[in-house]
Amino acid sequence: MISDKKIINNPTPACLDMITRRMSPGERAQLEKLKFNAIGLIQANVASIFYYGDIVAKASNVMPFEIMGNCPTSITTLAFFGETSAVQTAMRAVEQKVRDSHE
Repeated sequence: MISDKKIINNPTPACLDMITRRMSPGERAQLEKLKFNAIGLIQANVASIFYYGDIVAKASNVMPFEIMGNCPTSITTLAFFGETSAVQTAMRAVEQKVRDSHE
């Protein structure tokens, strides 16, 4: 279950610094190679984050990463990076999957 979701278009360097501080060094190195101008964020439980990460990667040309928070054993955040339209497509795919699972 999603507890919060957001899309950040054209993130500022300060915003990127906040996010990358919560990524592993390997993930930061991967991110440096990506071309992106939008970030999708979904906060949920750990199992859902893995599930949603798979959905966004299959639905659109985005790269998903788990962002570590204060409570990584129960609530965490998925960040997915890509071009604006790709991030929007990926977010819609997750929203549709959540709607479909509640019907």
